[in-house]
Amino acid sequence: MSSNNYSYSSSSVSFSSTTRNGETTGARYVEHTASDPSGTTTHVASQRTGEPLQHERRDYDASGRLVSSSGRALDGNGVDSGRRIEDVSDEQQRENDRLYEERIEDEYAKREGGA
Repeated sequence: MSSNNYSYSSSSVSFSSTTRNGETTGARYVEHTASDPSGTTTHVASQRTGEPLQHERRDYDASGRLVSSSGRALDGNGVDSGRRIEDVSDEQQRENDRLYEERIEDEYAKREGGA
């Protein structure tokens, strides 16, 4: 008999760097996935040396369908037919981005420090 009460979380961090003619370039990549009976959320962050941090979030419902930010399942082409355009506060978005970047930086520091 199986139980439907479960949760799962995994994280992956990778770094790469190359030095050519005395110039070092690099990239870092972090992926975090969390699942529970209601669905799965995946966060991916990546950054190349000297470039801004890129972040992407994907949510999936319990049946594995990609879900829009409004919580509705998307069709096979990733389109929410009932979606609408919403004005999001730039200030709130900047705060969300800042908090996420802090968490990612902490994770990088743990990995680089051997913790």
